[in-house]
Amino acid sequence: MKNQKKHSLASRFIIGFFVIGVVLSAMALTFSYSGFKRSMQQQYHDTAYLIADTADSFISDYIPVDRMEEIVEAAKNGDEAALKEITESEDYKTVYKDLNELREKMGLTDIYITYYVPEELRAYANGDDSIKPLLYIFDTYYNADEVYPIGTRSTMNKKNIELFAEVVEKKTTQSKFIISNGDFGYNISALKPILNDSGDVVCVIAVEEPMRLIESATKEFVIRTVGELLIAILFIMVFFVLYLYKKVVEPVNLVAKEAARFGAKNERTEESVWRLQSIKTKDEIQTLAENIDKMEQDMLNYVTDIQKITAEKERIGAELNVATKIQADMLPRIFPAFPERDDVDLYASMSPAKEVGGDFYDFFMIDDVHLAVVMADVSGKGVPAALFMVIAKTLIKNNMQSEKNVEEALFDSNNELAENNEEMLFVTAWIGVINLQTGQVVYSDAGHEFPLLMHQDGTVEEIHPTEKKMPLATFEGISYIRDEFTMKPGERLFLYTDGVPEATDAHNELYGMDRLEETLSGLVDKTPEEILHKVRENVDAFVGDAPQFDDLTMMAVHYIGQK
Repeated sequence: MKNQKKHSLASRFIIGFFVIGVVLSAMALTFSYSGFKRSMQQQYHDTAYLIADTADSFISDYIPVDRMEEIVEAAKNGDEAALKEITESEDYKTVYKDLNELREKMGLTDIYITYYVPEELRAYANGDDSIKPLLYIFDTYYNADEVYPIGTRSTMNKKNIELFAEVVEKKTTQSKFIISNGDFGYNISALKPILNDSGDVVCVIAVEEPMRLIESATKEFVIRTVGELLIAILFIMVFFVLYLYKKVVEPVNLVAKEAARFGAKNERTEESVWRLQSIKTKDEIQTLAENIDKMEQDMLNYVTDIQKITAEKERIGAELNVATKIQADMLPRIFPAFPERDDVDLYASMSPAKEVGGDFYDFFMIDDVHLAVVMADVSGKGVPAALFMVIAKTLIKNNMQSEKNVEEALFDSNNELAENNEEMLFVTAWIGVINLQTGQVVYSDAGHEFPLLMHQDGTVEEIHPTEKKMPLATFEGISYIRDEFTMKPGERLFLYTDGVPEATDAHNELYGMDRLEETLSGLVDKTPEEILHKVRENVDAFVGDAPQFDDLTMMAVHYIGQK
């Protein structure tokens, strides 16, 4: 992956501020320009109306309204004789002279008086170009060669039709600007109706004031404003960048360098602590520096703790390995167990769920004829269960070898285990003594799993005691029961702990007794070692990748009998 080019924090701030400044300046310039231009237009608009009022005053001094109506009527009818008489009259000449002088004095494009027929005005507005809605009464255009004589009809800029119609129909001055930029230049117009005594529009005074000054004024405004904004932006940017560099960029760079240094060297020095603690921005950057400082100390403490924990774990692991070996050495694991005998064969195994477990088995000869077998399970797992297992195994074996019968051996073992049992551990146990001459099995049960007797015909039988008794170490004084059954030559006895039927797969389904008995039913002709291997393979296949939750302990005894 290619390294991407990185931009410094300062450059990002400068670029960002410049972009924001340009955008805000453009917005401010747009609004200012719009407001300035509108203000100039309004000023011209108001001036034009003052001139229109002045022109109205000039006209009324010499031509009364009723006379103006006669002039308009003559113009409408095209009465050339009447129009010639009007234009040669002193009043008309005086008004024309005064209006022309006013136009020249005020620097106007034109002062003219026209008549508008509303119907013609609307027809023209609706697209009838054959109509010429303007009827000129006076015209003082600055170019004398283009002045319209009285009675001349003309068209108008269609963009201004609505405003002209508004003046004629509403009989008042228009409220909006009339700005045109055409054959007669860039002008703003003021329209003022002359009304008769009945309130009807006789004609309209129009004043066209040139807008050339607005263009030069707005250009000057834009240039001046842009220059001022650029200077302001430059000044603010310099100040802002210096402030950001001092208050943001420099502290952030310091924190970043310190974090990188700590990551590379994994050490905390007095100088690095001083640098981080010198950041006093009183904001999130100071909080970040304080957190980095604390994180470095916490990480060093964490590393130290991890080293101690690792060392302790290694020590415990080594001790557990020794404990595992000691526990394994306590269980008989040399097979064949009795190579000199041909009347019995057995095999046993124990797989703890942790390094050490609480399950145990045992077998030993009491005399030349009687074989003792033990299968037991201490509650709990790990080291406490393993320690309790050592005590329980030793007590059970000692009591069985002291010429005691099976129920007495459990009775005495229970009392000794229950004494000072503050951890409230207990042991399920099954002990039996097999007479190798007759196949008689005398046994006693302390809450353990039922043994399984594998008959030669493939059936599997659960051996149930007369009465189910409490596990060892629950409380003192429990009386245990002696039971017995007889094994026929060729039959196998399968002993196990609850870790076998309670093995659980990934879907929390138990292996169960049905699967165990079905598996054993097909192994009635196998050796004890083969039986245990096959059962373990079947359990492992069922469990799959699910973790082992409990110890797996099994024993198979093949009674061969006398030959």
